[in-house]
Amino acid sequence: MRSLIRALTLVCVVAGLGVLGQGPAYADPGCQQIDPISGECTVSVEVPGDGGGNGQPEPAGDGPKDTGSGSPCYWDGAIGKAGPVPCLSPYGSWNNNYGCYIDLADPPPPAGDPAWKGHELGDGAVYNCYQPQTTLLIQIWSPTPPPGAAAGPSPREVAQMAVDKLHLKAVDIGITPEPGPDSIGLVGMPVWLWARQPNEQTYGPATASASAGGITVTATARVHAITWDMGDGTTVECRTAGTPYDPKYGKEASPDCGHVYKLSSAREPNRRYTVTATSAWVITWQGAGQTGTIQMNGLNRSVDIAVGEAQVLVR
Repeated sequence: MRSLIRALTLVCVVAGLGVLGQGPAYADPGCQQIDPISGECTVSVEVPGDGGGNGQPEPAGDGPKDTGSGSPCYWDGAIGKAGPVPCLSPYGSWNNNYGCYIDLADPPPPAGDPAWKGHELGDGAVYNCYQPQTTLLIQIWSPTPPPGAAAGPSPREVAQMAVDKLHLKAVDIGITPEPGPDSIGLVGMPVWLWARQPNEQTYGPATASASAGGITVTATARVHAITWDMGDGTTVECRTAGTPYDPKYGKEASPDCGHVYKLSSAREPNRRYTVTATSAWVITWQGAGQTGTIQMNGLNRSVDIAVGEAQVLVR
């Protein structure tokens, strides 16, 4: 199968078949079908058998497997650079042996379409086989689902694809005293903590949808809490974004997110405390008649602040 895809790819590259990716206006007159979404040329082929002349697809193994790359899904570099690939995409599930994303053609080609290779509707099925590395899309007839096309991605897996599209980030840190060489706080004075200018990507709510295998899932992410590691061995968990400090508050403590240092940072290696804010996200998703929750931690950002002791001079 790989040799077939490789040969078709070379034909497309050398002969300019469809000039894939440039839209329908550049399609070769021999194209059997143009993908209405991507504008790519669809080429229908029948996968050669094992030499016995029975017309059955080439065995495709057990689908994704360990290739030694650290990822179970891998592109062998027939054209372009070899390397690991995502196991799921909007085009279906990756199959290492076929070297493409496989998904059931839905709706199927009409009766008599060349993609059926003479078979009738209901006799096997037609599958899309898409290579993002070469932008080659072919259609495969098979009597049984090829590995990677039988079940398709689960709603939970599609939900993770939606989460990846959110591009969530750590919060920008707001703190008093401010970080910088000319700023210093005092032992015993209130320290205010807050997420500076929180937005959809740093605090939420952020929403995105993803589709794959005929499933569409929508995910919404919100920060559940921010844990502040104050650098002095203590942590503060805040269930809000915090309140930005304003000079008019004077020596008041923060109403929702703050800390008080009891020791100077002078004993630290860089004579400063490293303050780290770590966001805990809760992501809810729904689609395909199912709902679920994903928890995500680990997005963090750090700043260094100096805290000193007030000295009283007596004359």
